[in-house]
Parts: sequence; C-alpha cells; structure tokens
Amino acid sequence: MRLNNNTVLITGGTSGIGYALAKELLARNNTVIICGRREERLREIEQRHPEVHTAVCDVSREDDRQELVSWVTDRFSGLNVLVNNAGIQRDVNFNLGMRDLESEPSEIATNVEAPVYLTARLIPHLRKQKDAVIINVSSVLAFAPMARVPVYCATKAFIHNFTLSLRFQLQQTGISVYEVLPPRVRTELNLEGRKKAGYADTGVDVDEYARTVMDGLEADVQEIEYPGAVPAASASREDLDRMFESINDQTFTWHP
Repeated sequence: MRLNNNTVLITGGTSGIGYALAKELLARNNTVIICGRREERLREIEQRHPEVHTAVCDVSREDDRQELVSWVTDRFSGLNVLVNNAGIQRDVNFNLGMRDLESEPSEIATNVEAPVYLTARLIPHLRKQKDAVIINVSSVLAFAPMARVPVYCATKAFIHNFTLSLRFQLQQTGISVYEVLPPRVRTELNLEGRKKAGYADTGVDVDEYARTVMDGLEADVQEIEYPGAVPAASASREDLDRMFESINDQTFTWHP
C-alpha cells in the first residue's frame, strides 16, 4: 500500500488503534478523516491536530452510516482508503441470560453491521479511485477466543471471514483489502472489564503497534499480525487450543 497522499476515513478514530493510525497517517502527508460517537473527544483531537477532519457518527446506526457516506463522498471526492476500526468489547456472562446483552450500542451492530454496510456503501466510490484500499481491524481473538468477551470474539471471527471473501470478490477491481489482527494492546477497549480481570495495564503500546501496522501495509502484507505475538492466523488447531486454554486460564474467573 502507498502510505502517503491518500484520503483516509477511519471509523472509531477518537482513541486506541484508530487514533494511533490517524496520527501515523497524518505524519505521512495523508488527508485523514476520523469519526466517532464522542463529540467532545473529536473536538479535543481537532485542537491537537488542526489538519484532521472529523465527523460525529455512531456507526452502529444505519441513518448515521448513510449520513457519513454522503458527507464524506461529497466533501472528499478523492477518498480512497476505508479503515473499519470502530469496535466495542464487553464482558458477557451468559449464565445471567440477557442482562449483559442489553447495553447499547450493541457489539454486533458496531463490530459486524457497521463494517459490512459501510464497505458496501463505499465500494462504488472506491472503485473509481486509484490505489483504493479497505483495511478491516479484527483480532487474534478471532482464532483463540477469550471466554469473558464471547460476542466480541465471534464478531472478530466474522470480520476475518468477511475480509477473506471480500478480498476474493474485489480482486479484479483494483481495491486492495487488508486485515489487521491486533494482539492485546493498551487502549480504552473494555477498560473497566479488563481492570476487573487484572490485565488492564498489559499489552503492546498502542503507538508502537500502529507503527508495526504501517510497516505491514507498506510491505503489502494482507494479514498483518504483531511481530512479537504468536501467529494466530497460521497456527495449527493444536496451537490454537493451547492458546485458548492459556488465555482463559489467565482471565476467566466467573462461575455458574
């Protein structure tokens, strides 16, 4: 992927990996648009980075997605990169029935519906662009899930499979499709849940991680994993089973 002179839309760009990638892309002379639900956070980012463009958008809502696509394609006709990064992670204990699933916005709407429908709505525009790119952020938990966050892990497995099919379908269009598979990264994602489980302060520094993603994109790696992590995407069934047991031995403390 060419790393400069692009026009890039990043969903969930107000914190974590999305914000770190935005900073990396700004430093490489790209036009960067970020969207997020928190208007106050967007205003703070505008003050720190006056060159960034922002939009308040809850990507879990179809009307917000439609408004975002209309706005970004009208205002930024050269948009050629979509980064589907927005994501929610929650502890969900199914022993309690529906209780943990009733929070809004939902993980399924944010992590699955949003990237699918945004991608579909933007592909007609991206097909007209030179060097068009779609980047989907999944997770190593797509391959070895953490039982504390079962819905999140399942949504990331969906994104992995969606990305494989999308790349295959678009191979004659000139649109390149990449998948980013983060390990544990120090971000705000499910911060309270991670604090309760005792691992909130562990993981890869988010800015360091963003730099490795940029290296992978520049090297045209289709599935970008963190160099220091176990390569989950190519692991054997036995290795994934061991990873699953290890992850959940360390983090799962609930009882029926």
